[in-house]
Amino acid sequence: MQLTRYLAFATLFLAWSMPPAFAEAVAGRDYQDIRPQPTQTGDKIEVIEFFWYGCPHCNDLHPYLKKWLASKPADVEFRYVPAIFRDSWVPGAKLFYGLEITGDLNRLNDKVYDAIHLETINAGDEKALVDWAVKQGVDRKKLEDAMKSFSMGSKVARSKQMSKDYQLKGVPAVVVDGKYLTGPGLAQTGPEHFTPVLDEVIDKARKERTAAGKK
Repeated sequence: MQLTRYLAFATLFLAWSMPPAFAEAVAGRDYQDIRPQPTQTGDKIEVIEFFWYGCPHCNDLHPYLKKWLASKPADVEFRYVPAIFRDSWVPGAKLFYGLEITGDLNRLNDKVYDAIHLETINAGDEKALVDWAVKQGVDRKKLEDAMKSFSMGSKVARSKQMSKDYQLKGVPAVVVDGKYLTGPGLAQTGPEHFTPVLDEVIDKARKERTAAGKK
């Protein structure tokens, strides 16, 4: 009797602890439709992660998304876009775009999260972010010039507008092919279980592209 109870408990525990399996993306559960936005990827499926460096949930998702990127489908093109919901998010967006301009983004993107969430650098303090970047070997003048440039103003304005156009309510938010909004919060799954959901939403977009091509 005790063995039977133990086996039943063990089976139930495994069922609770195993990651969820996703056979097909379901609207309202795994993603929601948004007003379609133009994509920039041609024949490839566009995937955008909207984020804010200061967001703890973005920080939690980042390593899993980065691992997924290392083996993402060949027909998918991915990009990060800093969301801007309020003025305090602007410094982080400017740092992202500034590091992109100076060529330091790939080297430091992960470290920015660590600086904010482990070293407690203020994500809303532009000077503190620049000082931190300089300590990582970034040229101060090049970074400050980039962050003060006219093009930076355009990039920040674009991030603000995209945050509205894509109907974002929070971050991290992932948009697939300009029309499907998903994310760990929306899909009600932990960050470690989100990428299978993302794959299913991408597969939905892929099938729709294939069907449209046959018409």
